[in-house]
Amino acid sequence: MTQVIWIVAAVLVTFTVGYVGYSRYLAQFVELDSSRTTPAHKYEDGQEYVPSKKPVLLGHHFSSIAGGAPIVGPITAGAIWGWAPALAWVAIGNPLMGAVHDFISLSGSMRHEGKSIGYIIGEYVGERGKDMLLWFAFLTIILVVAVFALVVGIVLNAFPQAATASLVYIGLALVFGVYLYQMNAPFIPGTILFVAGVFAGVWVGIQYPLAIFELAEGAHPEGTIVLLEGTGSWMPGAGTPALNGNSAAWVPVILVYAAVASALPVWTLLQPRDYLSSFLLYAGVGGALLAIIIGTVFGTASQPLVVDSSIGAFEGFLGVDAVSPYPLFPLLFITIACGTISGFHSLVSSGTTAKQLNKESDARLIGYGGMLGEGLLAATALSTLAVAGLASEASGGGIGGALPNFATGGGIILTSFGIDPAFGAPFMALVLVSFLLTSTDTAARLGRYMMEEIVGMVGSGTDTGFSGGVGSFARGRYTNPVIQISIAYVLIISGQWNTLWGLFGGANQLLAALALLTGTVWLANWDRSKQLVSTGVPMAIMVVITTLGLTWLALYENLYVNLLQGGADGTLATASAFVQMVLALVLIYLALSLMRIGYGNISSARTGRGPAAEPGDD
Repeated sequence: MTQVIWIVAAVLVTFTVGYVGYSRYLAQFVELDSSRTTPAHKYEDGQEYVPSKKPVLLGHHFSSIAGGAPIVGPITAGAIWGWAPALAWVAIGNPLMGAVHDFISLSGSMRHEGKSIGYIIGEYVGERGKDMLLWFAFLTIILVVAVFALVVGIVLNAFPQAATASLVYIGLALVFGVYLYQMNAPFIPGTILFVAGVFAGVWVGIQYPLAIFELAEGAHPEGTIVLLEGTGSWMPGAGTPALNGNSAAWVPVILVYAAVASALPVWTLLQPRDYLSSFLLYAGVGGALLAIIIGTVFGTASQPLVVDSSIGAFEGFLGVDAVSPYPLFPLLFITIACGTISGFHSLVSSGTTAKQLNKESDARLIGYGGMLGEGLLAATALSTLAVAGLASEASGGGIGGALPNFATGGGIILTSFGIDPAFGAPFMALVLVSFLLTSTDTAARLGRYMMEEIVGMVGSGTDTGFSGGVGSFARGRYTNPVIQISIAYVLIISGQWNTLWGLFGGANQLLAALALLTGTVWLANWDRSKQLVSTGVPMAIMVVITTLGLTWLALYENLYVNLLQGGADGTLATASAFVQMVLALVLIYLALSLMRIGYGNISSARTGRGPAAEPGDD
């Protein structure tokens, strides 16, 4: 039997080499200089541009990028094709592609006033290219909000303890924001006090679980506080493959939370909550990895930490029988997105993080190192699958199998420390929810940033959305999130989880290719002597993989299976399949058009037909 520790060892070796060697080279390559004023200081406004201490910003960045995708993706891919292909893509792709992508996106934004990747590419290829990328990013953001809200609903249904604990730590974060930024109270004592409160919230959640409706099948844990009578079978989306009444009820709650949180100043909730939850996340990921090592070496786990017999090293090119045909190439590379490379990270890096960077030198740890941290989360998720084995639905690639495996397998792993699974499993569920909540409202905030750049701003500061006109409503701080969550909600209740996840993964990965294109264009125009291999090769790989993947999803999964063969059950599911097919084709068109425009700019810069620009020549 293969020991799970080898999964951990593989990523630790490649990630260490990447950070010690490659990230240092990249920092010198883009000429990070701590004496240069960052946008956070240059444009400090107390709303979006707020200089942050390195650990606080790392906590925000890591919490925002590490959503549910690096958990669900590796578990789903490991169940379909085996743990070895999933591990190889994470261990090799992350330091060579994903971490480079995040670091370049953060560095490029930092040199362009903290603006988005859409703004950056617009500086070099014009308004048409800028608008195309921003629309691509905005559509991807809606998919991110939909997928993450869906996953949170499912997790809170499976582990109502996490619902109570989440409320506790959100409340603590609001108080911590006042403590830090309004009272100017001591940072370290406050950290100790409020972090202790977050972990105490886990205990409160176990004692007082919270649910909205009763379960139609089975029962909530003993002592669960149920808010409403009945099973909620009337809720939109209830009865679909991914949702029951209770989980369907949590979805609009999460979407409304994301909309409200995205409109608040960053110091109110985003910064303090992400910082506090980062300790929870570090404990979950770091604790699980350490537990695997200790449990293997000293044999202290409740069961041997070996790969379960239900998980093969390699299940074949088309995967397990339950999901065939599901070709490893290109679908593995869009099924595992965030654990290896994720376009969403470029929006975080060039959206909120670049506006809070205190010193340029901080970009190496936060950009490159933050992505390696997400890779460790992906390795942890794969390890939980290996230990727990396949749940009933995991072999079908469904979320119903992926999420219970993370909490259940994590609970088994934590027994290496003598922690009872009754505590360990809800704790790991809370870790997952913490990632998801931070990513969901950060995504909604980023969607607003995208729309602000698409329609333009009038005057300085943000627009409330109530000043009149379509532009004001579209970009408004309060109205734009409503647009996002409304579309996301329709996608969620359609019940088309499998194609929605694939579309999210494909769009996300294609956005990563466009972010790498943006970085390559910036470097080519900055200095004609700059090498373009570090960004250009990953860009080319991602373009090929994601274009083929989205084509498969559009023409085979949606057009052929769902529409022509009647795989979509019901009017709403049929409409969703059609929308997803059209959306996939539109994304492919936008991406290939941008690639053509970007390639023309790079060629002009390199052949001397166009003037090279200084970095951040705004």
